[in-house]
Amino acid sequence: MSKKRALVVGASSGIGREISRQLIQSGWTVAAVARRKDKLQTLADEFPGQLQPVVHDVQETDAIPEVFAKICHNLGGLDLVIYAAGVMPPVGPHEFDTEKDLEIVQTNLIGAIAWLNEAASRFDKTGHGTIVGIGSVAGDRGRSGQPVYNTSKAALATYLEALRNRLAKRGVKVTTIKPGPVQTEMTQHLGLKGAMTASEAARRTLILADRGGEHYLSAKHRFAFFIIKRIPSPIFRRLSV
Repeated sequence: MSKKRALVVGASSGIGREISRQLIQSGWTVAAVARRKDKLQTLADEFPGQLQPVVHDVQETDAIPEVFAKICHNLGGLDLVIYAAGVMPPVGPHEFDTEKDLEIVQTNLIGAIAWLNEAASRFDKTGHGTIVGIGSVAGDRGRSGQPVYNTSKAALATYLEALRNRLAKRGVKVTTIKPGPVQTEMTQHLGLKGAMTASEAARRTLILADRGGEHYLSAKHRFAFFIIKRIPSPIFRRLSV
């Protein structure tokens, strides 16, 4: 990538935080958006003058156009937008909690649409830019363990594909990243073993960011989900994958 002004939404922890760090270490100026002011300020203190902290809850969609415009003005332009915000609260095997589900959809999908619509509109006019959405392998099938988290990531992938098809003629790249298990604050309750670190997930994401298209972070997952997506539903229902 030759451009140097980035906006990262969901930058206070996990992959988003590591992406922000690695971009700055590569010479980028970064506007880092997150709702938790304390964690965001801790990140900003690591990189004085290089990272602009922006406190915002992605569920407050009405505020996004104004916040986005202010970020673009303060950065002096915009070349890369990465949406990394996401939540995955614990869900019991017999739990159907609409309030919890709506929080997932608002954060993982509606917030992404609201932020990335702003990016798409700007890049459509300027004729350049890269949009990256952090999806998940969880969106590839309707697993029973996290019905609405899976749904939010599946819908995000479809939305990003549609943006990609709209913006390709304008020279704008839209990239969908599909991590597998990653060690983050969001997943710590799952007790993951052998999961990728957030730092490594961020490194691989930035390598793929400017390529456009849809990418798994692991060749193992690319192969596995090529097969998993083709398993008939009655059989898949009985599998623990």
